[in-house]
Amino acid sequence: MTGKVQKSDAEWRTQLSDLAYKVTRQHGTERAFTHDDFPAGPAMYHCVCCGAPLFDAAQKFDSGTGWPSFWQPVTPEAVGESEDRSWFMRRTEVHCARCDAHLGHVFPDGPKPTGLRYCINGVALSHRPKAG
Repeated sequence: MTGKVQKSDAEWRTQLSDLAYKVTRQHGTERAFTHDDFPAGPAMYHCVCCGAPLFDAAQKFDSGTGWPSFWQPVTPEAVGESEDRSWFMRRTEVHCARCDAHLGHVFPDGPKPTGLRYCINGVALSHRPKAG
């Protein structure tokens, strides 16, 4: 992965849909059960903003929450974390390490082997099937 991607607010608005902009650049959240319709099979999930690889379909699971969930990112360096104290809660926000796009949150209630649940907004991801 190359260096940080930085764009002006106007550039992000031009590149992204209204919802993708709201979620990734303004720390929004899409409604549950509205965007976990990615095709099954081997695939990589990339950042919708900068194209960085973030998650592998092999680590995806159905958490029942209504958002795509993964038990680990493709590499530890792919995502960054920060404390989120919005909505009177204390959560760990997950963002793209390359462009700082807000992706979702990580929780300590996921499956083995990590015990983590990366709860990611589907609109923040682009799905790319793996050649097989």
